[in-house]
Amino acid sequence: MHIHILGICGTFMGGLAALAREAGHRVTGCDAGVYPPMSDQLRNLGIELIEGFGADQLGLHPDIFVIGNVVSRARLADGSPKFPLMEAILDAGAAYTSGPAWLAEHVLQGRHVLAVAGTHGKTTTTSMLAWILECAGLAPGFLIGGVPLDFGVSARLGGEVAGRRLFVIEADEYDTAFFDKRSKFVHYRPRTAILNNLEFDHADIFDDLAAIERQFHHLVRTVPSSGRLVVNAGEESLERVLAQGCWSEVARFGASSDWQARGSHDAFDVVRRGETVGRVEWGLSGEHNQANALAAIAAADHVGVPADEAAASLARFRNVRRRMELRGSVDQGGGTTEVYDDFAHHPTAIRTTLDGLRNKLDSSGRGAERILAAFEPRSNTMKLGTMAAQLPWSLASADLSFCHTGGLDWDAAAALAPLGDRARTGSSIDGLVAQIVQAARPGDHIVCMSNGGFGGIHGKLLEALRQRQDARVAST
Repeated sequence: MHIHILGICGTFMGGLAALAREAGHRVTGCDAGVYPPMSDQLRNLGIELIEGFGADQLGLHPDIFVIGNVVSRARLADGSPKFPLMEAILDAGAAYTSGPAWLAEHVLQGRHVLAVAGTHGKTTTTSMLAWILECAGLAPGFLIGGVPLDFGVSARLGGEVAGRRLFVIEADEYDTAFFDKRSKFVHYRPRTAILNNLEFDHADIFDDLAAIERQFHHLVRTVPSSGRLVVNAGEESLERVLAQGCWSEVARFGASSDWQARGSHDAFDVVRRGETVGRVEWGLSGEHNQANALAAIAAADHVGVPADEAAASLARFRNVRRRMELRGSVDQGGGTTEVYDDFAHHPTAIRTTLDGLRNKLDSSGRGAERILAAFEPRSNTMKLGTMAAQLPWSLASADLSFCHTGGLDWDAAAALAPLGDRARTGSSIDGLVAQIVQAARPGDHIVCMSNGGFGGIHGKLLEALRQRQDARVAST
């Protein structure tokens, strides 16, 4: 089969393309501003990439067009279509489908699907679960919205072990396509589903939290009676989801539930219904990662992985790119300044990331070291300013915060005013870099948070810090 993917450089669609190529299909695709690293990964797989959404691509005559949710019926200021290829597909009556629907029909059918849903932590928890199953010799397939360091790829088909084919998937609640406004995850039909947490997000497509809860219940409806729902016990929103109807076994994790953790975030016992069944000792920090681990262990238990083996395998888990990923450090002649990259783009995720680092510093006797938070309100929800009032709360653990305001229609400085002189803003990346470098001291931890490339701020910061240090050395 020849499939042509519209919006191929997105994380999900790029992973789908890799799976289709591995399955032996001919894959081509297009996107606007074809960009690395996904473009490099796809070209290395032999996938032809076309710049833009020109109607002439109809002449490729694929068996089917697979439409990413970046594509719409939008029109430009002059009245011309933003996606001419989509208009040509519709006019020609050509075959088309969504990415999640194609995946369900051609990859997930006949597999035991383990889906990881939630507002936060999907990528990390999906990666943990895939790694646990890999260490157990179960050769899982997976599709993850990031690149796990333990695998080096975001997607693979996996194999068959003892008559079973397992597939772990990051289950996103964002809508499927312009012609299918259901959440992506309703297509996946999991037998094991993690419901990690649930908050309001995606203000561009959901009116309120109740609308998202309704979509989560659509997912719950698809889990068979022999399946398992692994549910965060501390989330009232998830309890409301289950109250709408539940037909499967429910295993809860968190305080006063089936699966609990006892100990510090980086070394804790796994307790199931009062019995210690494993121990996790690792380099990750934060209560959120402890909760992610419990969820992954409980899900792996459903496919027969003993909890002690699952917990032990997490000692070797190396996390995911862009999850507190150290991008570099500079010796400042009195201490080393470190620059991190993190995907946090929702106020709760920002707070969780910074709290995790603060707790790690405090517990290691380095509580005097400062945290400098640089963030970019880039997601559709953040661009709308829907959660602007939560920003001071989310940045509480940072000593200084720097917000990139380019492209915002709301007043970030006013939103951050409760932080006083601990918050600063800049309309350009270069201007923000200059502010951060001027404020930075030896021993600082600079955490850059965005769900995009953030204008290459990480490299610019490291280079500017090195130049400043070189100038200091030269002057002495």
